[in-house]
Amino acid sequence: MKGLIDSTLREGSQTFGLAFNLAQKKEIFAGLCSVGIEEIEIGIATPLDEDLPSLIKFCRGLNRTRRLALWCRCRHEDIVFARSLQPDVLSLSIPVSDIHIERKLNRDRQWALETARKSILTARQLGFKVVSLGLEDATRADHEFLKEIIKTANSCDVGRIRLADTVGIASPLKIASLVQYVKNLGPMEVGVHAHNDFGMATANSLAALDAGADWADATVLGLGERAGNARLEELAGYLALQRSRRYKLERLKDLTLKVGRMSGRTIEPHNPIVGEKIFYCETGLHLQGLNKDTAIYEPFSPKIVGATRKFRYGSKIGKNEVLSLLGEMKKTAANINVDEIVLTVRRKAGVLGRPLKRRELLSLITSVFNS
Repeated sequence: MKGLIDSTLREGSQTFGLAFNLAQKKEIFAGLCSVGIEEIEIGIATPLDEDLPSLIKFCRGLNRTRRLALWCRCRHEDIVFARSLQPDVLSLSIPVSDIHIERKLNRDRQWALETARKSILTARQLGFKVVSLGLEDATRADHEFLKEIIKTANSCDVGRIRLADTVGIASPLKIASLVQYVKNLGPMEVGVHAHNDFGMATANSLAALDAGADWADATVLGLGERAGNARLEELAGYLALQRSRRYKLERLKDLTLKVGRMSGRTIEPHNPIVGEKIFYCETGLHLQGLNKDTAIYEPFSPKIVGATRKFRYGSKIGKNEVLSLLGEMKKTAANINVDEIVLTVRRKAGVLGRPLKRRELLSLITSVFNS
């Protein structure tokens, strides 16, 4: 794979009720650079976005090596405007499903083919080094038409085909099959843009990468239309920890917290990778394993993502954990009823409405011995 494309500043900005200001956009871009995301889609090529010139100037000044992309309609005037901003990647978009071509635009497939061809050629003539063609609603498109439009794009020297699961209906197997089908149609790179309508965006993106896709789109906290997109923190986390990609995961939490504040999103305590409590445990069997070797029940160290490991003792505590604590206290269980301590802890947690902290449990055990 080549890497991840973050679209928080483009697709993420399309989240209902959300509008980032220029200062926030700059802060998000800086955070994405610090994590090490390879390509950042910073907006839509339109003069109506008055922030774009200043944002691009800032981005270039902050990090000249980061690839900047602009999303662009297949319209001559938009492509010309995009050229004035000089992004590294022009991400054109054309609908490819009949429902989009016919019902949304009142056009036909021939129009889509010709529009894609003219747009790619225009972009090439204007000097864009990388031209990507996004196929909107690709997962609902006829495969023969996909083949036709991709071959047309290849004949114009397109650099990348971007497959959009626009309404989030794909499954991992379906998206993998589609990627393999498209990879056989030419030498261009292939990217995927997954929506999360059925909670499949991260899985679909990983399946696409496993099937040979070069790029996968993501947004911080999964921001985007409707149910959003693949979560950057999940994709970057998995690729760094399971595929040895060099993303700086210790900087992800700060980025997600910032974007959460900007967007009014709450980061749930058990969210993958960035949740505050993902390394909290109170289940007896798991506590027993973690006390022997944390790798037994943890896929990675909390330190990698800036998290903290905490053990608590409550309604799920077992005998082994009590016996372990007795050993640490250098006390013998010969003269006490361990089962009674377990029941006492469980009852106490029920009264408090929460599990006990370690010091509370030790105090309780001490009181049993003293009595």
